[in-house]
Amino acid sequence: MPHILPTVNACLNATSAIFLILGWKAIREKKENAHKNFMSAALGASFLFLCFYLAYHLSGRGLTRYPGRGLSRIIYFTILLTHTPLAAVIVPFSLMAVYHAVRKDFASHTRITRWLFPVWVYVSVTGVLIYWMLYGL
Repeated sequence: MPHILPTVNACLNATSAIFLILGWKAIREKKENAHKNFMSAALGASFLFLCFYLAYHLSGRGLTRYPGRGLSRIIYFTILLTHTPLAAVIVPFSLMAVYHAVRKDFASHTRITRWLFPVWVYVSVTGVLIYWMLYGL
C-alpha cells in the first residue's frame, strides 16, 4: 500500500496556493485583516507541508523515480529543477516578509512579497504537478 504522505503533501501545496491567491486578492481589495488571515493560513499549510515532506524523506521512503519517458520526462525534470531551488528560497524570504509585516514595515514587506508571491504560488502549484506526474490522480 502506498504511503499517504505524498497525497497529504499535494493537498497542502494546493491549499497553500489557494490561500496565497485569496490573500493576494484580499490585499488588492484593501482587506488587510482577511489578507493577514489568508497569508497566515498559507504559511501554516506550507509549514505543515515542510514537516510532512521531511518526515517522509527521512523515513527512507522519499525517493520515487519518475517512470515516464520521452517528452514527459523532460517536462518533469524541468519542473523539478526549477521547483526545488525555489522551494528552498521561499522559506527564509517568507519569514522575512512576516517579520516586516509584524513590525508594520510594509514598504519592506511589499518589496519582498512582490517577487515572493509569484514564486511561492509557482512552487505550490508545481508541487501538485510533480505529485500528479509521479503518482497520477
